[in-house]
Amino acid sequence: MRKLLIVEDDVGIQTQLKWGLAGNWSVSVSGARQEAVDAVKADAPDVVILDLGLPPHEDGATEGLACLKEMLAISPHTKIIVVTGNEERANALEAIGLGAYDFYQKPVDMTVLKIILQRAFHVSELEREHERLKRHLAESSTFEDMLGYCSGMQEVFAAIKKVAGTDATVLITGESGTGKELVARALHKRSSRKDGPMIAINCGGIPDTLIESELFGYEKGAFTDAKARKIGLIEKASGGTLFLDEIGELPIQLQVKLLRFIQERKIQRVGGTVPVDVDVRIIAATNVDLEKAVQVGKFREDLFFRVSVICLHLPPLRERGDDVLILARNFLAKFGRLHHKKFKGLTPKALVAMQSYEWPGNVRELENRMQRAVIMSSEPVIDWNDLSLPGVQTGEWDDSEPKTLREARAIAEMSLIRKSLMIHGGNISKAAEDMEISRPTLHDLIKKYEMNVSGH
Repeated sequence: MRKLLIVEDDVGIQTQLKWGLAGNWSVSVSGARQEAVDAVKADAPDVVILDLGLPPHEDGATEGLACLKEMLAISPHTKIIVVTGNEERANALEAIGLGAYDFYQKPVDMTVLKIILQRAFHVSELEREHERLKRHLAESSTFEDMLGYCSGMQEVFAAIKKVAGTDATVLITGESGTGKELVARALHKRSSRKDGPMIAINCGGIPDTLIESELFGYEKGAFTDAKARKIGLIEKASGGTLFLDEIGELPIQLQVKLLRFIQERKIQRVGGTVPVDVDVRIIAATNVDLEKAVQVGKFREDLFFRVSVICLHLPPLRERGDDVLILARNFLAKFGRLHHKKFKGLTPKALVAMQSYEWPGNVRELENRMQRAVIMSSEPVIDWNDLSLPGVQTGEWDDSEPKTLREARAIAEMSLIRKSLMIHGGNISKAAEDMEISRPTLHDLIKKYEMNVSGH
């Protein structure tokens, strides 16, 4: 049975409340602040009824508000309903501002109180189920330091499991910031070479004048400043994995030498005459279309076929649906711990803004924006403007409370329609299926609310 804690110093009211509510929930009572705080620590009730007028009474609601703060610090998801006298509405509003779920005023009307409690228990149950689902989703979508629940990422994870145990050369494609190096590291970690080195080389980050000697090494006296032999990065990777990041940036003259190495698994240091055997598994990555590069003469066709025995493609973040929200919450938790700050989550506006943004920098951009938001925000939640997403406007989302049930229903329907269309790229059929309504019904709703969905 779900747990209810009553915090009330008046023994008569304690008895009245316990007698009236014990048939619905498992009820316990506390008569003072410390006793109530200890009960929350020990028993983690789902809902608390808290009389703000706890002793000492001469201090107004100070004791009750302090009790509220302590209980929420221990159990942020507990629903606390505060009780006040008719003349203490300001204290009740302050309690709501501190995180109380709801309030009601004395004298106690058991019928009204039960309705408030039923709603509080229902919300508590929904939140617990939501947290359970989030944990399950996070566990099922996590793979070797990568998060991804969408079909595209699940396919990548499945391919890694199949390919990792082989020595096949792998080409990882995808836009900048999609996590190509994480995939390469996962392949290495799951391979028989995991105890050997993994050497990552950014082919576009080394000047053309140095890249040959960096990759292949050189012998003493090979050129003016060659005072001693230098072992190149390829040779250092022997026994492990060589990761050639941004291989499309490799100068055309070095592509010939790299091709020869891949074919023969031998290198020749600059200035050397004796071939050196290198036992290495090769993984390459690129954010450019190598097939187009081959067509325009910027990349050798024979090298392309050598490095693309197995191809793994990482989808851009804008095509990964709700993965952006999973990643955002993960980064929020990560950077919250790093910077010793506690956050309750992201506002609905922030969630919709993230799903409407294109994310040209992909996961790397999302990570950077979340870290900046965590550092700069002084609120317990991250809002859309904390993310500083260029071009994202939220003026159409009105923060004012709806005045009628019809208005609330309309706002909820429009928000859901807009979000579903964003997720499915404007596809009416998929959006309707997602919302469990027919396509004509969705068209009718769009027409009813005069919604402009052409931008989706």
